[in-house]
Amino acid sequence: MAINDALTNNLEVATVPTNGGAAVYAGKRLLGSKEAGKTYSGYFEYNFLDTESNFLPYKVGTYLGSKKVFNIGAGFFSHPNGSVLADASGKLSGEDVTILGLDAFYDAPLGKKGGALTAYALYQNNDYGKDYRFGTTYETGTMVYTHVGYLLPLKYKTKFQPYVSYTDRKIDVLDDNATQIGIGANMFMTGHHSKLSLEYQTLKYAAADAVNTITLQAMIYL
Repeated sequence: MAINDALTNNLEVATVPTNGGAAVYAGKRLLGSKEAGKTYSGYFEYNFLDTESNFLPYKVGTYLGSKKVFNIGAGFFSHPNGSVLADASGKLSGEDVTILGLDAFYDAPLGKKGGALTAYALYQNNDYGKDYRFGTTYETGTMVYTHVGYLLPLKYKTKFQPYVSYTDRKIDVLDDNATQIGIGANMFMTGHHSKLSLEYQTLKYAAADAVNTITLQAMIYL
């Protein structure tokens, strides 16, 4: 768990709420640190099978068939009066920012030839205030995310893991959804120390036309 000072130099550093309009995430900047100066967060998990390390602030994502893991977790982020509304006369008031999430992770060998299955699922409820939306990334609403990968049982030092992902976000202010599908593959040349990832994604945001992207990423971990 953590308690932190709220920052004022976020993506809405110059934004102010319109009278009678949507919330703006600028509580500390517009209301002051006494009303909106702290954020609270935490994450709790239970390991049913092998225990994952929590030495680093992130997990490896897959153990390439070397462990059998099944975890469930729950997390939260809270920023009292983190967002700001302006009424019809321009008077400002705070709205709490609250994010709640539940997730599950499964990673285990599959078969006897070196294959492995990796699966992750997340449900998240995001409340940034009334009708909040910033770009096509942050909005008040809900999100479901799933990711499934399969490590091919090849007898080589280099390992290949094709995967698919799916995201569905409910956007309250638009009364519509955003959906994103990803299809890709990881190539592990020396485990997690050297990896290439290639992914195709298509994003359909409410009534807008779909946006398609291809990403190639190289990672070296020393």
